[in-house]
Amino acid sequence: MKAKIVLAGLLFWVAGGLVQAQDGWNWPSDPAKEAKARELNAAYVDYMKSEQFVEATKGLNWLLINVPDLNESIYINGTAVYDGASKASTDEAQKRIYQDSVMTIYDLRKDKYDNESVWIENKAYFAYQYFLRDKDRVGDVVKVFDRALEVNGGTLKTPGLAGAFFNSVYFHNAYNKAFTKVELLARYEALNKILDEAEANGTDVSAPRGNLEQLVVVMELIDCDFIENTLGPKLIANPTDMALAQQVFKYSFQYKCLNNNSFMVALEIIDNESPTFATSQVRAMKLMQARDYEKAIPVLEKALNLAEKPDQKAEILFDLAKAKGQQGNKSAARSYAIEAAKADDTKAKEAYNLVAQLIMGSFNDCRRNVSRAEDQAIFIAAYNYYQRAGNSEGMRDAKARFPSKEELFTEGKQAGQTVTVGCWIGETVTLATRD
Repeated sequence: MKAKIVLAGLLFWVAGGLVQAQDGWNWPSDPAKEAKARELNAAYVDYMKSEQFVEATKGLNWLLINVPDLNESIYINGTAVYDGASKASTDEAQKRIYQDSVMTIYDLRKDKYDNESVWIENKAYFAYQYFLRDKDRVGDVVKVFDRALEVNGGTLKTPGLAGAFFNSVYFHNAYNKAFTKVELLARYEALNKILDEAEANGTDVSAPRGNLEQLVVVMELIDCDFIENTLGPKLIANPTDMALAQQVFKYSFQYKCLNNNSFMVALEIIDNESPTFATSQVRAMKLMQARDYEKAIPVLEKALNLAEKPDQKAEILFDLAKAKGQQGNKSAARSYAIEAAKADDTKAKEAYNLVAQLIMGSFNDCRRNVSRAEDQAIFIAAYNYYQRAGNSEGMRDAKARFPSKEELFTEGKQAGQTVTVGCWIGETVTLATRD
């Protein structure tokens, strides 16, 4: 599969224009040489303006060799001239000579003028056009892009070049096995960061970002095994590396590797260092799934403190209710469930259902075996919560366990009488019968 890289619309401040005059001319002191230099300078500029680039190279070549300090314009125009000549040439060998000349002119300009940052990305772009599919030269393309990053302090003045940069890396690796997965990933992350910063400043980076994402898929760069077996051990060895933790966290979500141990390691590091509601909630959820309620509860409590919206608070309160219930602390579970119902009406059904289930499951623990009718009143308490939840099936199940009319009569009790259910339930209910 070949990836398409979108470069249309990129602005290159040198390739887009030709320089006709420049301050600081250094004409030869010898009159004859000066005359020739003036003549050839005027001639190549005329040829250049009329887009006769091959003819323009002849006079320009003499200037570059014989009066290399004449003026920076011969280097600025030189790249446009030799690039134009390469496009005009039908001979592949000659075309490559012209292309190499563009690269050489940039190197000469670097030696003479301290302004590499002005044109280094242009050089990278020309190299990309010329040598991307040349197995022996594509490494040079990557080197020029690397130099552009170095000169510009780790960024690109033209963020749109990020797609071309990573495409160069892709081809260099495809041809020459030039990088490990870790190295490829590091380059991908560095370029993504550049795009993130550009986007934050209002630049549309959808095209280069799409290029990067497409190439990551083509290279099969990231999968769950790579996250778990390559990035995971690095993170365990360097638990203070927040950048790596964020990377593992992001990739685990992106590639659906949430059951990996490395995801939990990253999540714990991030949640301890810079917790958010989301990190604490997801971490608690994973601990709940592992039935590690002792560890889950303090993380849930942290998530509750970080919650800002009613539905977030209700969700965490309900999870706390479930965790406490699993620990056997049914009274605390009921309290959290009722708080959840109050925090968000949409959570009420689940919350009251949970309380009803806790009560239904407490018959053997809470019965006193003194009065059958009073023991069965436990199910009346459960029925009341099922009713609040709107759970008709639960109501039927609970009612089927109510005392019968005969049982009430035998104990000298009657429907409508109130009794208090003891144990952790501690609620007063109105006696009713199942028949």
